[in-house]
Amino acid sequence: MTDKPMWVPPHGRKKSSNLARFMANLSARLNRRFDSFEELHSFSLQAPEEFWLSVWQDFHVLGDWPGGQVVVDGDKMPGARFFPGARLNYAENLLKAADGDRPALIFRGEDKVVLKITWGELKTKVARIAHHLSGLGVGQGDRVCAIVPNHPDTVACFLAVNAIGAIWSSCSPDFGERGILDRFGQIAPRLLIACDGYYYNGKTIDIGDKLKTVVAKLPSVEHTRLIDYIGRAEEQAPSLPNALALGRVLAAAGTPPLEFARLPFDHPIYILYSSGTTGVPKCIVHRSGGILLKHLTEHFLHTDLKSDDRLFYFTTCGWMMWNWLVSGLASGATLLLYDGSPFHPHPAILFDYADAERMTVFGTSAKYIDALRKSGLRPKDTHRLSTLRTLCSTGSPLSPESFDFVYDAIKADIHLASISGGTDICGCFVAGNPMGAVYRGEIQVPTLGSAVDVYDENGSPLRRAKGELVCTKPFPSMPAMFWNDPTGEKYHAAYFARFPGVWWHGDFAEWTVNGGMIIHGRSDATLNPGGIRIGTAEIYAQVEQVEEVLEALAIGQDWDNDVRIVLFVRLRPGSSLTPELESRIKSQIRTGASPRHVPAKIIAVADIPRTKSGKITELAVRDVVHGREVKNKEALANPEALDIYRNLHDLAN
Repeated sequence: MTDKPMWVPPHGRKKSSNLARFMANLSARLNRRFDSFEELHSFSLQAPEEFWLSVWQDFHVLGDWPGGQVVVDGDKMPGARFFPGARLNYAENLLKAADGDRPALIFRGEDKVVLKITWGELKTKVARIAHHLSGLGVGQGDRVCAIVPNHPDTVACFLAVNAIGAIWSSCSPDFGERGILDRFGQIAPRLLIACDGYYYNGKTIDIGDKLKTVVAKLPSVEHTRLIDYIGRAEEQAPSLPNALALGRVLAAAGTPPLEFARLPFDHPIYILYSSGTTGVPKCIVHRSGGILLKHLTEHFLHTDLKSDDRLFYFTTCGWMMWNWLVSGLASGATLLLYDGSPFHPHPAILFDYADAERMTVFGTSAKYIDALRKSGLRPKDTHRLSTLRTLCSTGSPLSPESFDFVYDAIKADIHLASISGGTDICGCFVAGNPMGAVYRGEIQVPTLGSAVDVYDENGSPLRRAKGELVCTKPFPSMPAMFWNDPTGEKYHAAYFARFPGVWWHGDFAEWTVNGGMIIHGRSDATLNPGGIRIGTAEIYAQVEQVEEVLEALAIGQDWDNDVRIVLFVRLRPGSSLTPELESRIKSQIRTGASPRHVPAKIIAVADIPRTKSGKITELAVRDVVHGREVKNKEALANPEALDIYRNLHDLAN
């Protein structure tokens, strides 16, 4: 976007970074110099065996590794295998830093619940839950599903499930019955863990009735355990078959030894789900070892996470960023958990949390940052934020104006790490570089070990143009498989059918002159008027600068043997889409992007549909506008919003 950086890390910060230390260790071990991130990234692609073995060694992975080849069939994608013969346990690696009285987890449930859990207490919880699950007969390969908030007991349950070799899968308690069953019904769980309810926007939501319906329609579930969050677990348990409040398990006398099942590197750790807005969600099975190594590189090297850090990410248990957050325990850092609305009881609640608990890494979504910008809040003027070192943003592209807002209104001396990846890899393809400069509107670097590139429609690399985001070489956190896909046909179709032997990610992207990347939105939502491909994020970045516009959604409508751009805008209360405002919106898009980006139609709407993780759903709106059925409304947080877009008079001419 510009050659002038918005932030450059001070020399002392670069020198003391985990990345600098890792490069120095690698230089000494291999007797060659690594003076820049770019050199290290090239090495990670040219010599993946040496790179991933160095990650294992430098970050002290606990496991049994007999030696030998680190990468087998490294020329096959899919088909490559990392660390064959290795055996490890993810939970063991997360709990190795436990040192008694230091806090491991700090929790806030809006303004209703505050908890602090030490490392010793966390290990005790995990040991008791793991012992209890084993006593129920739950073991290696069994699925344990969870309808849970981002709560310390959720983390303890997940680690216990992993410790015994079972497979975890979770969603947040605000999911509807159909959305839960569309996910968990595919994988036949033996055990269900659920909360009794949750808090949102000051309200207490009891999910007891929903649990009765869900359990009745999951015949594979043999037992249910209830996390007591709103104080009703004991009350709800008798109405569910073989149910027990988790508090009884945690209150058991004595603490059994905490044992970890060391299993093959590719043993499943959890099942995540595609958004499901175009059909029943795909069940994405991830590998224990691959996830551990991927997250170690992203936390230690890209985020510069250290044992004295306080790591926060605003997420729910239905978004892969929760899984990413939990892996932060492997560094010995304290996790700051939050559940509920990020604007209750007031818009600055997360910054209150940052000051009170000395937050060092603040993770959130691009939409949250944009909402803050439009609220008029300036945390820099109202909060100390003295410990805050890094701000991470993901979920959707972070606009250049949001970069401006962060440095002007949150903190001038901060590493703004815009990151992007997805559920499919449970990690990032592009992320932050703590030793590099931050440029307006750009993601800094491709992640280490990721052979990221941008292809045109014919599969040729693009240097300075927009195209398809791909990865051309294998990496450890590629999914092991899709559940119920015995031939691998669905797996192959999802990632490798577009460009044979190359991972197609489905993002519309371009390289920058600074070696960074800009993501322009999902490529399946790309607009194509007159045969010119336009990313929706390019339009949003302009229209959301207009003061009256809170947020926007753009689609391509089939029209007159071509496609025309239709822009829907949600306006501030009290604003209306006058001809003057419409003219200003078009002018902003024309001058800020290009004349080709200007929509043919602008329509004001009361709401914009979004997924459970807060992403707007262009595809669902496009289907409604064209009279096509939206196959899985349960994937949406507000499915009723789709009705707004049905049979719109303004789209008939």
